[in-house]
Amino acid sequence: MRRIVLGLFLFNIGFSQGFLHVENGQIVEGNGEPILLRGFGLGGWLVPEGYMLHNQAWIDGFESPTQIEAHVESLIGPEAATEFWALYRDNYVAQVDIDQIAEWGFNHIRIPFHYKQFYNESGSGTPIGYEIIDELITWCEPYNMYIILDMHCAPGGQNGGPISDSDGTARLWLEEENKELTIQIWREIAEYYSDNTLIGGYDLINEPVLPVGVSLEEFKQLYIDITDAIREVDNNHIVYIEGNWYGTDFSGLTPPWDDNMSYSFHKYWGEYSLGTIQSYISMSNQYDIPLWMGESGENSNHWYYEVFALLEENNIGWNFWTHKKVEKISSPFSAVVTPQYQTLINYWSGNGSQPSAIYAEAALIGFANSLKLENCDILPGVIASLTDPEYGEVSKPYSAHSIPGIIPAVEYDIGAWGLSYTDSDYYNNGDGGYNDGWSFRNDGVDIEVNGDSDGLPYNVGWTDAGEWLKFTIQDVTPGTYDLKIRVAAPSSGGIFFVQLNGANLGVIDVPSTGGWYEWQDMILPNVEVSSGEQILKIQLVQAGFNIERITFESVNSSIDEPVILDQFMLGDPYPNPFNPSVMMDLTNHEASEYTISIINLKGEKVYHKSLGILEPGNHSIKWNGKNILGNLSPSGIYFLELSNSKFIENKKFILLR
Repeated sequence: MRRIVLGLFLFNIGFSQGFLHVENGQIVEGNGEPILLRGFGLGGWLVPEGYMLHNQAWIDGFESPTQIEAHVESLIGPEAATEFWALYRDNYVAQVDIDQIAEWGFNHIRIPFHYKQFYNESGSGTPIGYEIIDELITWCEPYNMYIILDMHCAPGGQNGGPISDSDGTARLWLEEENKELTIQIWREIAEYYSDNTLIGGYDLINEPVLPVGVSLEEFKQLYIDITDAIREVDNNHIVYIEGNWYGTDFSGLTPPWDDNMSYSFHKYWGEYSLGTIQSYISMSNQYDIPLWMGESGENSNHWYYEVFALLEENNIGWNFWTHKKVEKISSPFSAVVTPQYQTLINYWSGNGSQPSAIYAEAALIGFANSLKLENCDILPGVIASLTDPEYGEVSKPYSAHSIPGIIPAVEYDIGAWGLSYTDSDYYNNGDGGYNDGWSFRNDGVDIEVNGDSDGLPYNVGWTDAGEWLKFTIQDVTPGTYDLKIRVAAPSSGGIFFVQLNGANLGVIDVPSTGGWYEWQDMILPNVEVSSGEQILKIQLVQAGFNIERITFESVNSSIDEPVILDQFMLGDPYPNPFNPSVMMDLTNHEASEYTISIINLKGEKVYHKSLGILEPGNHSIKWNGKNILGNLSPSGIYFLELSNSKFIENKKFILLR
């Protein structure tokens, strides 16, 4: 399946002014040109969700936004809690987040909000939601990036789950005052933003689920009543209508009742065949109304690639959930759980004592700071599956591997299933079981934290017959090598073979090493390696073992030869974020020739320079934020790669224009 190419963010600049709207069964811009919506949902920002804050938050009584807020307030008090949530919001989404999304080539964002953010019960003052969105508009304006407002938590709750902040009953559908308040809030929002062309429309009710006894006629009527209220003050913006049962069932919602409307469905799990979306396409064709896939995610990288390619082939725009989570592998960015925040999680889970208010406040502030983009872990495989048009066609190195050298088994190539790897269970069918380890990467390959603290941080586990991993190695010194594959197994019986550039090097029978993390090197001696790029493949024949690393060791080297681990040391970048230039301190102990490269998140080398031979001592490295052509690089996350003949070190920093 071939993916429609995402361009750089520059393609957004120069759009004609005007409102995003529906025309001739398509979503078009103000100039009437069709647009295929590609975007990110900023989930977790204005509506904190337990599962996104950390896996261990899947506990009773700690999932809904109100419950989460209550837990925080009970520890540190209302005043400190207010200050924490303000810092949380400031760090979760900042201008740099929007800059990065724009640089990837996306043209809209979806903003889940709680109705209380646009409603002051006292009737005094401007609700905080308007202030937040107004600032967001200023960040999006340079890119002409559309903002779609999503009522994620409606009065009373639109479903019985924690995501709607309900009490377990979807009272929106059962109590007239909740319906009336929903209509009122949407009318006020529409009146406020009626003339703003960056607002891409209103997603009226997120993932509704009708309680027993509520008819489809009542379901449709509320949508009609909200639409009518909006049209009293705003005829410019699209209204997006989600189906029943979490945005999947549009029974009772046809025919359309407005000329500027789109049906929005959600898709998370299961097959990525045409048949899974055919009913939506048929509805669209029958009523000449556009479709928008308003939420998708929580799956493997391969599934993302296939599903979004399928949608684009059928002219359906899409929105990814979400750009950032906490300790998750399924989004581009993952914030780290600090040890102090883990203490709070343990307490809330019933596995620890209550911390003091002083400790809890410091822990929450530390957690909020970990949400800054520059402090997040980056998932390059997720990013590639969403942005790289060659993801399904070209296998690309995960990192700069070399021969001789050590290659972590978890650093197999980036690319689609069947191209860079195979795994017997590689996407989420609804049971969430495609990755048993839930660490480091978001493919079907099962990766776990290494149970041996003296080994590499991660290893490949839960192996199965027929699975394989591919490694592209570009920095190659030709010669004769012992090829060592480090494995662990509680019992014998595992079998795998190794290929280099398609040639079989040998078959290895894995013995019992004494346990899953008792590592032993399996050796293929005297492997001849030619010059140029090498493709290494490990093919499993019989399972039952873990794999930690692959090592190419020159047969002429001595295993007793000391390794200089600190031949050079590269300090942290400063300032970070930076504009216009960034500095790093270098300390080296040997004279050597050094080279620097600046690499963006798409893996593109934007700058490359030889520093020549640096004598032992202290040095400073500076990058002025310009690419190799001397032009200013856009805002975003970058990596500096410093290397000599033996070592490579990387540093991450943010350019903020």
